Amino acid sequence: MAVDRSVIGRSTGRARLVVERGPIAAFAKAVKDADPIYQSPVAARVAGFADVPLPPTFGFSAMSYWGAQPDLQTDVDAGTGNLLADVFGPLFAAGGIVLHGEEEFLFHAPVVAGDVLLREGRVLDLYEKESKGRLMTFMVTEDRYTNERTGALVLTTRMNLVHRP
Repeated sequence: MAVDRSVIGRSTGRARLVVERGPIAAFAKAVKDADPIYQSPVAARVAGFADVPLPPTFGFSAMSYWGAQPDLQTDVDAGTGNLLADVFGPLFAAGGIVLHGEEEFLFHAPVVAGDVLLREGRVLDLYEKESKGRLMTFMVTEDRYTNERTGALVLTTRMNLVHRP
């Protein structure tokens, strides 16, 4: 089944979110990172941060689920539809599983508790590759986070999902 590559470059949505200390602390504990900078604003300041910073993988694992309260989205164009479902839905219907291919985090500046970020996502690539007689489908997405106050790009995350029949 050939994939529709016209989704490349399309938006996966936008959101405004507030970075909060509680979720940062809970995430650091969950991934067993005992560095006190994730628990204490005092420790974070001693380490040179303005407040509690994001753990490295928080941008992928938790950012979209924390801080994007509905009342913050009033003037944000979240987009329509669900490209992931549009692409992988027909593949699921034929059977198979989705695998997490890889993820990448590029911190352009520190992100700390209290920051308000604007997220904009898009599909970077969609392609197929044969492996061991099976045609796998790869979707690469990117989210770019900009600090609302400064306008600076602070974080870029990339994720590769794989459908294997």
